[in-house]
Amino acid sequence: MTVHPLAGKPAPPDLLVNVPALLSAYYTRHPDPDDPRQRVQFGTSGHRGSALSRNFNEDHILAVTQAVVEYRREAGIEGPLFIGMDTHALSWPAHLTALQVLAANGVNVRYARGLGFTPTPVISHAILTHNAAGGAQADGIVVTPSHNPPSDGGFKYNPPHGGPADTDVTGWVEARANAILEGGLTAVRRVSVDEALAAAGVEAHDYVTPYVEDLQHAIDMEAIAAAGIRIGADAMGGSGLAYWPAIAKRYGLDMEVFHHHPDPAFSFMHLDHDGKIRMDCSSPYAMAGLVALKDRFDIAFGNDTDFDRHGIVTPGRGLMNPNHYLAVAIDYLARNRPQWPTGAGIGKTLVSSSMIDRVAAGLGRRVVEVPVGFKWFVEPLMAGEIVFGGEESAGATFLRRNAAVWTTDKDGIILALLAAEITARAGRDPGAYYADLEAQYGAPIYARIDVPTEPRVKERLKALRPEEIASDTLAGEPIEAILTRAPGNDAPIGGLKVVARNGWFAVRPSGTEDVYKIYAESFLGEEHLRRIQEEAQAMVARVTA
Repeated sequence: MTVHPLAGKPAPPDLLVNVPALLSAYYTRHPDPDDPRQRVQFGTSGHRGSALSRNFNEDHILAVTQAVVEYRREAGIEGPLFIGMDTHALSWPAHLTALQVLAANGVNVRYARGLGFTPTPVISHAILTHNAAGGAQADGIVVTPSHNPPSDGGFKYNPPHGGPADTDVTGWVEARANAILEGGLTAVRRVSVDEALAAAGVEAHDYVTPYVEDLQHAIDMEAIAAAGIRIGADAMGGSGLAYWPAIAKRYGLDMEVFHHHPDPAFSFMHLDHDGKIRMDCSSPYAMAGLVALKDRFDIAFGNDTDFDRHGIVTPGRGLMNPNHYLAVAIDYLARNRPQWPTGAGIGKTLVSSSMIDRVAAGLGRRVVEVPVGFKWFVEPLMAGEIVFGGEESAGATFLRRNAAVWTTDKDGIILALLAAEITARAGRDPGAYYADLEAQYGAPIYARIDVPTEPRVKERLKALRPEEIASDTLAGEPIEAILTRAPGNDAPIGGLKVVARNGWFAVRPSGTEDVYKIYAESFLGEEHLRRIQEEAQAMVARVTA
């Protein structure tokens, strides 16, 4: 991966987005439904785009929201719809547009009091809390492009299970939204903003208090407060900016909060690896500001803009690799949640570190390995079949202390607070904890590379069969498994994974770019990892020739 010369440096003024121009484009530019790049496209995290590129404009949100309304009607969802937004510049107007359509269609809506900002996991928590009480089922919308650059907007739909919608739902919504665009938006029902906010059933909702109060049932907040540890929390100008001060006050934590005011240009950020502003809390470049302060705190953390991801900073290691922290979280939780069922598994995506497998084996717990995408954890979490679900990109959630479901979407808040609980109760921070795991299980090296390719190769990779791989060794070790379906749920992985005793690689085509991604890991060092990567590319070349 090429690193930009300004990576990790404060964002210069000339790279800041022109927010007025962006907002103007939202209302004045209109997409061409015949241009595939300007249509509604639901990926793994909803529809994303930029008003400047004509793929996230008012027309898109009118069409998508009307499609969601019609989907709810088809699915018989009659409870309230919980809606939240993050602090990206486009989230504010898109949130208002959505409210106009929802109100015009008679949907009961709960929006944040004071038109405030709401993290993705808080919407999931609100949906599940409401639905647990019985009655008409609720669902939700989160207006966010996650950690994407400031020029982007995003729109996600969460059904009554509280987690990311599956492809059967997003496919229906996408198709209907594009049909609405093609029809010139004539199918859209809409009222003014004032009428929407005054409509019967459209209510301001206190999201903060119920979530903050309930945290004690997921995290040992008393232990954190009693230990008196010094905590640094970087809200990164995101949707949880009101939550850290509320949490610190409610539980009496010694916490210093940074960047807890909205700045739609995100001018305080340090540039990511490619020289762009990106609120990626798993990137050491984007997190350089907090890392520089690591020695001021016993534990520190940051979150991306919709607070569904976590970045853990320790005095010794700085920003932890997400895979490393997942392994620590799993080991600690399994040993400190006595009410969790011993027969429940650990959920991981197939491109997450094999350190998780070794830790789980040491705990006597089975691993449930699923394809990439947090949606695969929703049903197992709801059913209590897994106690933890995590992915390599710094997203995870876990059950309440009493083993009931907490959220079915990624929750960066509880993963950050768990780092504080570990520091308070284990007598060492998560970085030191991981060093102990390395001493017991080995020290893996993990990397991802993107290889330029063409659409033909991407389609070929999706259709691979295990028997097409002629090799019986990987970097000098016998191949133990060749996978095109995830072992945890037998779902297609959209690529290939090859596993040996001390290393593995997975190949997946990108859904948005003409590249394929090689994820690889070695427990035998840099040279072994390089051999795995080279052999992975050679295998791909042979089967796609």
